[in-house]
Amino acid sequence: MSKQLLERVYREVSQGNLQPLLDCLGSDVQWTIIGSTGLSGVYRGKHEVTRKLLARLRARLATPVVFTFERFIADGDYVVMQARGQATAITGLPYNNTYCIVARIVDGQILEMTDYIDTELISAALFGTASSQSANAGPN
Repeated sequence: MSKQLLERVYREVSQGNLQPLLDCLGSDVQWTIIGSTGLSGVYRGKHEVTRKLLARLRARLATPVVFTFERFIADGDYVVMQARGQATAITGLPYNNTYCIVARIVDGQILEMTDYIDTELISAALFGTASSQSANAGPN
């Protein structure tokens, strides 16, 4: 059931409809974006996730992320979604990311989300910056 819930939510997100996702977020949800990008961090509570993560992400995108699902794996309360997403950032750059999202879903409510994604792409496409690692990388 949790696999279907996560797939349904992300199908709606692909169409620009965030409401099903918002409806499924638990009031004390914890959402983690890995890395050290402008979106990375741990967001606690539905209000913080909505205002500080989702609103900021939407503000950086010219189009919704359209997800292509590769697989869903469920074990107890946890569902892992592997997917690819395609969008255009407000910078005009493509934002085509690879996702591995681990969600903990209890009684139809998303209580935890962790996004394992290409953080360099977030910095470059969404914020127009490159990490110091890639900026300092050069031919050997």
